[in-house]
Amino acid sequence: MKIVESIISLNEALATVRETGKTVGLVPTMGALHEGHMALVERARSMADVVVVTVFVNPTQFTNASDLTLYPRTPEKDAALLANHGCDIAFFPSVDEVYPKGYQTPEIPLGTLDKVMEGEFRPGHFKGVVQVVNRFFEVIQPTFAFFGLKDFQQVAVIRFMTDYLQLPVTIVPCPTLRETSGLAMSSRNMRLTTQQLDKAVIIYETLTLAKSLVDTHTPAETKQLALEHFAHSPLKMEYFSIVNPQTLEELTDEWIPGATCCLAAFCGEVRLIDNMTLN
Repeated sequence: MKIVESIISLNEALATVRETGKTVGLVPTMGALHEGHMALVERARSMADVVVVTVFVNPTQFTNASDLTLYPRTPEKDAALLANHGCDIAFFPSVDEVYPKGYQTPEIPLGTLDKVMEGEFRPGHFKGVVQVVNRFFEVIQPTFAFFGLKDFQQVAVIRFMTDYLQLPVTIVPCPTLRETSGLAMSSRNMRLTTQQLDKAVIIYETLTLAKSLVDTHTPAETKQLALEHFAHSPLKMEYFSIVNPQTLEELTDEWIPGATCCLAAFCGEVRLIDNMTLN
């Protein structure tokens, strides 16, 4: 595995790949890697000739300065994991490398996609996501790009951006990996105590309850019962929405194929997100 830190070195590493027409699979990450990320790398390995993983804590998608500061950074561990899971090129760039002076991001009219759920509570977050993903697409020119469905809304935004800019990359969404408890794997879990990890399982339990109610209740009724269940936990709910998987509009009266429940909650100071397809 090659580890590169500059775009010049990255282009040198990809030169032969481009000349020979090999396919490139990109896995963008913010580091603090875990088995969920490795599942993305292995999926990329199965579909592409060459796997590139970016490890970059993107400052433009953080709306909370302390969250950016506290975000776990484990570059040595990340590099070792990637080397053991089939990564060919690991790109660890600096902020100045990703965003050189004068760099302009294309304006993407996301409409309601970035106004609800994460967009409502983290204004500007998806502008930062679009900025960094488009930049990596521009630099790496991947054939495929792999994203975990734990960030369900992010995948919807990136799909929209890719279609809007008519970029020649196939977006490959990958299922959420979970701990044996059901808790979605996340780099933020590293900040939770053992007790908090136990308490955070209420998120998965609430999603599972919602899924069990689909045949007998409307989306609005399902939401109400799920919130009542969640209220018995010490976690603080930020939002809970049952949405159309394409438009992210909230469902109330009728179910549609692919209806998805998305939530964000605080476990202590740590903000966790999760989702589940209900129908």
